[in-house]
Amino acid sequence: MDLAVIEKAANAIADKHRLSIIMEVVRKGSLVCGDVCEFTCLKQPTVSHHVKILVDSGVLNSTKNGRIVELTINKEMMKQLSMFFLQLS
Repeated sequence: MDLAVIEKAANAIADKHRLSIIMEVVRKGSLVCGDVCEFTCLKQPTVSHHVKILVDSGVLNSTKNGRIVELTINKEMMKQLSMFFLQLS
């Protein structure tokens, strides 16, 4: 288990807006960036910033199709985070 990877992912989810994005992606299965603006009431540049942090940390996967960016949860990263936190209990 790479602690640097865990640290980066934990820092990425340590924000209320990013947590809400993650929870919505999990709830819907996938999400496009435009939808994030609607349910968070954040402006597009702010959404892009938060999404970039989540993708760069490995928490979310992004697939670009033209101008549309689809977000999905990175289940492998979630598994690693879960295993790390389980070790602490």
